[in-house]
Amino acid sequence: RGLAPARRVGRSRRRAGRSSAAMGSQPVQGLPLQPGSSFRDATKTAFHRSQTLGYKNGFAFKRLPTVGIGRERLHVNQLSQAELDELSNKRPTLTYGQPKQAPPSDFIPAHVAFDKKVLKFNGYFQEDVPISTEEHFRVRQVDIYYYLEDDSMSVMEPIVENSGIPQGKFIKRQRLPKNDRGDHYHWKDLNRGINITVYGRTFRIVNCDAFTQTFLESQGIELNPPERMIFDPYTELRKMPLRMYVTPSDFDQLKQFLAFDKQVLRFYAVWDDTENMFGESRRFIIHYYLADDTVEVRECHERNDGRDPFPVLIRRQRLPKKTVENKDTFPSCVLEISDPEVLEWFTAKDFAVGKSTTLLGRSFFIYDCDDFTRQFYRNRFGIDNLQPVNVKKPPLEEVKQVIPPYNGYGFIEDSLQNCFSLIPKPPKKNIIRMLENDHKVLRYAVTMESPNPEDRKRRFILSYCLATDMISIYEPPVRNSGIIGGKYLGKTRVPKPGSSPDSPVYYEPADLTIGATVEVFGHRFVITDADLYVLNYMESNPGSFPTALQSMRDHFAPRQAATEAVKRLDQSKPNEEELDMAVAQTREHLQRHNYLPDSGMQAVFLQQDKDGSGLLDKADFLGLCDHFKVPVDDPLFQKLIHLCSHGENQIKYPSFLRAFQC
Repeated sequence: RGLAPARRVGRSRRRAGRSSAAMGSQPVQGLPLQPGSSFRDATKTAFHRSQTLGYKNGFAFKRLPTVGIGRERLHVNQLSQAELDELSNKRPTLTYGQPKQAPPSDFIPAHVAFDKKVLKFNGYFQEDVPISTEEHFRVRQVDIYYYLEDDSMSVMEPIVENSGIPQGKFIKRQRLPKNDRGDHYHWKDLNRGINITVYGRTFRIVNCDAFTQTFLESQGIELNPPERMIFDPYTELRKMPLRMYVTPSDFDQLKQFLAFDKQVLRFYAVWDDTENMFGESRRFIIHYYLADDTVEVRECHERNDGRDPFPVLIRRQRLPKKTVENKDTFPSCVLEISDPEVLEWFTAKDFAVGKSTTLLGRSFFIYDCDDFTRQFYRNRFGIDNLQPVNVKKPPLEEVKQVIPPYNGYGFIEDSLQNCFSLIPKPPKKNIIRMLENDHKVLRYAVTMESPNPEDRKRRFILSYCLATDMISIYEPPVRNSGIIGGKYLGKTRVPKPGSSPDSPVYYEPADLTIGATVEVFGHRFVITDADLYVLNYMESNPGSFPTALQSMRDHFAPRQAATEAVKRLDQSKPNEEELDMAVAQTREHLQRHNYLPDSGMQAVFLQQDKDGSGLLDKADFLGLCDHFKVPVDDPLFQKLIHLCSHGENQIKYPSFLRAFQC
């Protein structure tokens, strides 16, 4: 078993030798093709078949073999030179019809053929600088791009850090006009060493990249030799170090620092800028440091001055007093002054109380200094008269505010708020008074004073609200009177007649007395009666009603006497149960029919009772009932009158009047 694989290998090798010998042998001419009649060519060693599949540029393709087994050349798949010449000169002929034209080649659009193909040119342009004395023009380098796919161009400026010039995209991608006739720039118009004008600015092309050079030469354009790129002369000058000439000084700064360290002169100054628009007078403190001759200006802030709390106006530095005269075009507002340009610096002798000093273009008037500064000037310069100067301005004359006259709309207090502020606020109210007099109302019975007899018969109820001093008038409705009752006047403050509209005087509770006339917006009302609460309020506040209290007491005296007499009669002769029931039914009847009893009914009945016996004749009693419109024909009232009868012709009116007491 172990030798079986070796035997198999030997057999396979012998078969391969035989097959290769058979394949390499060729029959001799004239001999039959039989074993032993053919001989093997010893020079042939390769007996494999040629490859017919291959790859080219990443694509698989098929090809015809040119050699056979043993590398013998095959003449089956090859054409001779004569056949090749014949095929090249042969034209196709058709038996019928005209020969067909060959199809044209495929069309390739420009945006596909020239996609991502850009021509790049290097150039520059000059820009005028009119505001500088050190440079008159500026050279700015640019890159010009030409896009072959749509003939558009763009101009880009390389970004230089800290240049102070907005750089980057100078002209966005677009077709740039060439002239006024509507022509645009083409790649045939671009070359090295030429100028092109785009939107009024001239660009000089000095060079291009390798792809651009190859493309233009392939299109038959002869390129000019490249030029040297021009750089900005001012930028190159700034790169060179400045040559400084400093003369050594004999002044010992260390000695000055050690002698005057932490010694500061303090001056109080005013900067008056009222001559300019929106200018004002502001106060500052000037510090002069003796250690290094530096000056600092600090601002004095006041409460509610409307300014941000920036403490320092001029930081601590040496301030120039006299400089080299420059031209009028020198931009001193944006360029700092160097030390060589300063002829003289500010020193301690340049500051004095009562004089003005100009620091960096601002004029400061020094009006005072501290005690250390006075002592320093006395010992150093011998100056003793450093007296403070009064710079306080006199107060402005107060302009009296003129309030326009009242126009009649709304309350005068509300309208007056529009004169005090742009956003009016409601007038302040007496909250304590409103809380003390909440729901306290004085009611009066009034009649209208009018030449019209119908208006004289009308009855009103005037209500005075103690919390707000407002008056309202209500007219009770009367059936078949022809006048609609209800609210006659809403709550409002009523001014007295004769008071000015600008400072009106309103009606007060002391003005409302019995018999007084109240004029309400042109209508006159006479007070005929009042509520019992009015008398109680006046008696609780006698100081507010010095004269009206007695008249009100006199008015209520008969009513109080009648009430007491009724009480006496009721107490002397107690009513029976039937009378009480009739009185209760009568009250319910009156309430059901909204009958409003007159408050002066008892006084009239007492006035009719001359002897005060509590009895009235039946005729007089019925007359008074008719006067007060009491429905005596009603069975309920007839029953009540019958129970109150005293004999045949007399009526006990106190018992009858109980039905009208609420």
